[in-house]
Amino acid sequence: MLCQHQPVCPSADAIDHDAAKVVASFPEQGWSLLCNGVIVFEDTGELLPDGSSIAPHRGPAVHAMA
Repeated sequence: MLCQHQPVCPSADAIDHDAAKVVASFPEQGWSLLCNGVIVFEDTGELLPDGSSIAPHRGPAVHAMA
């Protein structure tokens, strides 16, 4: 996916990838697709475009603590 937003959304491998814009939302199913191809779930788990996953996490975002 090529981001058309200004400023450009962070890539899927960036530490702040969750800051990308939502391009499709399915709240009844509990997930949203971000501009960078990341799927985020309401339990805070994530599925990255390369097929890897990030387990659900709670609390402040990692990049907010840096």
